[in-house]
Amino acid sequence: MIQQLDSVPGWDICIIGGGATGLGTALDAASRGLKTVLFEQHDFAKGTSSRSTKLVHGGVRYLQQGNIKLVMEALKERGLLLRNAPHLVHNQKFVVPNYKWWEKPFYGIGLKIYDKMAGKLDLGRSQFLSKEETLQLAPTLDPEDLKGSVLYHDGQFDDARLAISIAQTAAKQGATVLNYFPVNGLLKMQKKVCGVWVKDALTGKEYEVKSKVVINATGVFTDSIMKMDDPKHKNIISPSQGIHLIVDKDFLPGDTAIMIPRTDDGRVLFAVPWYDKIVLGTTDTPVDTVSAEPVPLQEEIEFILKHIGRYLTKDPQLSDVKSMFAGLRPLVKGKKKKTSGIARDHLIYIADTGLITITGGKWTTYRKMAEDVVDIAIERSGLLRSTCITKELLLNGHDQPVPPSSVSALTNDQLQKWVHRAVQEEMCMTVEDFLSRRTRQLLLDANVAMEMAPLIANLMSKELNKDDPDSYRGWIKEQINNFNSVAACYKPATG
Repeated sequence: MIQQLDSVPGWDICIIGGGATGLGTALDAASRGLKTVLFEQHDFAKGTSSRSTKLVHGGVRYLQQGNIKLVMEALKERGLLLRNAPHLVHNQKFVVPNYKWWEKPFYGIGLKIYDKMAGKLDLGRSQFLSKEETLQLAPTLDPEDLKGSVLYHDGQFDDARLAISIAQTAAKQGATVLNYFPVNGLLKMQKKVCGVWVKDALTGKEYEVKSKVVINATGVFTDSIMKMDDPKHKNIISPSQGIHLIVDKDFLPGDTAIMIPRTDDGRVLFAVPWYDKIVLGTTDTPVDTVSAEPVPLQEEIEFILKHIGRYLTKDPQLSDVKSMFAGLRPLVKGKKKKTSGIARDHLIYIADTGLITITGGKWTTYRKMAEDVVDIAIERSGLLRSTCITKELLLNGHDQPVPPSSVSALTNDQLQKWVHRAVQEEMCMTVEDFLSRRTRQLLLDANVAMEMAPLIANLMSKELNKDDPDSYRGWIKEQINNFNSVAACYKPATG
């Protein structure tokens, strides 16, 4: 793929950003026959796209806010994702516990509407459950004053693995997708954007890449690319931080998730089974700066532990947290004072220079966002018009074994097999890539991930042909140090 940067004289579509939106756009464009290239400054899904609540959902909260259009669109996309990526997306049961007499009819009616809006792509009908039925599904719910619950269905997924699957599918459709390729500047001709300057972060080599269209799909980094185009650009993103805590399964045995529809700040709270752990989240905290490695704030951690403790018989403590992670949402600025009130609709903006920016939105609607922005790119640039086919396109890996989420229990031979696949087939370039996104070990248990890092570094060094002894030892040491500095942010400070 890197060699194509020298051999291809010009591209139809150049995409900046390798998260869900950028990768989806690369897949959509390439599957329409457009010559497509994508650049990601770090690893695919390194940012927000690997740090979600792991839900493919319509958004019950958006229904409460009256955003019918977004919910309808997301429910449709949820059904398509379940069909096109059955290896990574599955049906998840949720209970909404009712502790007040009015909650069952109130939330029940809302969820019946939610079912109806999904139409033929619904995942199962909501039901009213008694107290006994509720405790059978979620035995660690606090039974005191529990009246019953409403059961409903939504989707759950592995976000980073889905991003890799989309990247592989895009490549099979002819797209060139490159991680560790930061864009350092925009090419212009007669005041119109006509390409990008990029640098291979691993070798230092720079490239001039010409393209008929450049699409900015950089999430929370949207404004930095827009300022690259226009230094006078005023920020349009209000970044919001959401954190998640990972605890052991015994806090919520079984396979049913809990959804608390309203916390003190108006957000919903989830406790969701994910692999062999429970994901608790999330928060909605406005932040002033964006970072590749956002860190959970102490007040966010306390907020989640305090609120989930109100509903479980055993209250999780900080010492019970196996890992924690923070993600930044690229919310488009609005008139709302709270970020939790800002709509999650996506925005497509076309600058006078021709730079196309797509931002906002949510993981579940990545495919529709991509379809919309490619339609606009074709219309604006005079590219050959063709029809979007991604509604019916099965994603790579749907018929293959899914890589393990956790690697600590694997034998050396099994581990070597998955490291080989990650490096040779999934552009895994660093120990962090493997332990955070090709597998999910870092998110599931940060201490175990740090213990595994030296072994992974040794296995990867062989796959990456680090043959020279000095280079070999230096690379391994650097990788372990780099990983440990990142992983330290996933470990809660219990001292």
